[in-house]
Amino acid sequence: MRVHTVVIGTGFSGLGMAIQLKRDGRDDFVVLEKADDVGGTWRDNTYPGCACDIQSHMYSYSFEQNPGWTRAFSPRQEIWDYLRRVTDAYDLRRHIRFGTEMTGARWDADENRWHVTTAGGEEFVAQFVVSGIGGLHIPNVPKLPGIENFAGTTFHSARWDHSYDLAGKRVAVVGTGASAVQFIPAIAPEVESLTVFQRTPPWVMPKPDRAFSGRTKWLFRKVPGLQRLYRTLIYWLLESRAAGFNGKPGMMKIASKIATKNMHKAVTDPELRRVLTPDYVMGCKRVLISNDYYPALARPDVEVVTDGIAEVKASSIVDNAGVEHEVDAIIYGTGFHVTDSFDYLNITGVDGRDLSKDFRTNGIRTHYGIAAAGYPNLFFLMGPNTALGHHSVVFMIESQIRYVAQAMTLAEKSGAAAVSPKESAQAKYQSDIQRKLVEGVWTQGGCTSWYLDAHGVNRTIWPGFTFRYWQRTRRLDPAEYELTS
Repeated sequence: MRVHTVVIGTGFSGLGMAIQLKRDGRDDFVVLEKADDVGGTWRDNTYPGCACDIQSHMYSYSFEQNPGWTRAFSPRQEIWDYLRRVTDAYDLRRHIRFGTEMTGARWDADENRWHVTTAGGEEFVAQFVVSGIGGLHIPNVPKLPGIENFAGTTFHSARWDHSYDLAGKRVAVVGTGASAVQFIPAIAPEVESLTVFQRTPPWVMPKPDRAFSGRTKWLFRKVPGLQRLYRTLIYWLLESRAAGFNGKPGMMKIASKIATKNMHKAVTDPELRRVLTPDYVMGCKRVLISNDYYPALARPDVEVVTDGIAEVKASSIVDNAGVEHEVDAIIYGTGFHVTDSFDYLNITGVDGRDLSKDFRTNGIRTHYGIAAAGYPNLFFLMGPNTALGHHSVVFMIESQIRYVAQAMTLAEKSGAAAVSPKESAQAKYQSDIQRKLVEGVWTQGGCTSWYLDAHGVNRTIWPGFTFRYWQRTRRLDPAEYELTS
């Protein structure tokens, strides 16, 4: 099947790109979705307590605001419902191929077209390919020693087993990342005992959550501009935090005192306080927010283990101190493959260049995290170095969508079949952001995190204010691109 564009994924990125294509009068596109509904991470992550850690009115499209959010920080179901409403409002379902998983893409230099293959044996021939799969979709499940001997139930938080009743069970949680901080408080009251295996404690700030009254929601619906003003205030409040991540450690010291007070308020045991206190600069790892995480860990039926896992037996986990912990189930709160997520993409560019091999050998190099030299007409949304530690990624996604649309328009107006960033422009951009990243807390903070690749280079975070990214991507510079007629 021949189409103008193939979009991959139906999260915020893929749906946003599809909407932009329709706005530009392009109707000849398909969206490939391996699942049976839209929603991306908000469809897949169904664990108890799942919610957003960015305010609802900012974690949504600027062009499709929702006055009906029930809380300042939306629960997962509301965000998923929002995405499904947007899908229907823009008549996107007729473009979506559900149950269709992309298995590979190959650039044909003679045709100047991409050949996209699927698990079902279909092939789509397209001028443009836009990847909206993001970086948080491949669960990272550690290979625990002896796990094959475990007779109980195991699952990752992103693949929650709702058929397994946790009530009265002895449960082990491996990992204390963003998902674990949300589901641990949700399951702690129902299990018999909870053993949390913590490698590195996170910094956890209090969550300024609240319910919106009916009057507030009515005002957002009826008063023109009020919701946009509220969104603007949130934008600049979040944006102010960027300075602390980028060479202003004084701000992080203030924030860390707030986080410490948040922990001490709920935890009175001096030893538990000690193991829950990070020894690295706040921001080096993802900063989390919660009002119920520390109270959950302070429960008498919850134990925090910091000695690591030596062995898994049929019904227990033995830590490195030799203590055996009886468990019925193991839940992995160990996050996702992020910097190595490209290893799972089978993409072949100009002269047979393999994208995953290229990135492994030379580092993950792109232009603005959107395009890559040697891979014409291929674009990434939420690509390398465009994730955030302080703000809404939806803002970044909208900037990228507009940039991709400009690239398509450039090809169309110039009569070119393909556009690809110049190696020199890409190298200059990479040098610029890596220089800034070295000055930031992610490198100077004294920790390792999923922000860094195997070589210790930050290939995940955007180093600075989001309005700077908006400025740099607002107008595509044709001089930075090669055009193929």
